[in-house]
Amino acid sequence: MKAPNNVPASIVTRNMSDFTAETGNVYESLAIISKRANQISVKLKEELNGKLAEFATTVDNLEEVFENREQIEISKHYERLPKPTNLAVEEFLEGKIHFRTPAEEEAKG
Repeated sequence: MKAPNNVPASIVTRNMSDFTAETGNVYESLAIISKRANQISVKLKEELNGKLAEFATTVDNLEEVFENREQIEISKHYERLPKPTNLAVEEFLEGKIHFRTPAEEEAKG
């Protein structure tokens, strides 16, 4: 996953009315954001595990385990990425998240 440039890595104070603009309900907005954050978290974890699996060894002896500089750099890269919640909040506020409500689904069906 590419690291976005506009997402702050730390906590930022937000205006709650920004969250109600699209849904009209803060709690609904936060539910949407939390579901998206979970999706991002799962994707990041799969990417990280996939990259680290290349370095996996079947050695059980602790003396034969060594530090791999590439593995450490990959781990550090993922640690520096913004948290999934911050990414999801930015996506929501920029209107990049598509969501449907059960009421919309019933009206279509």
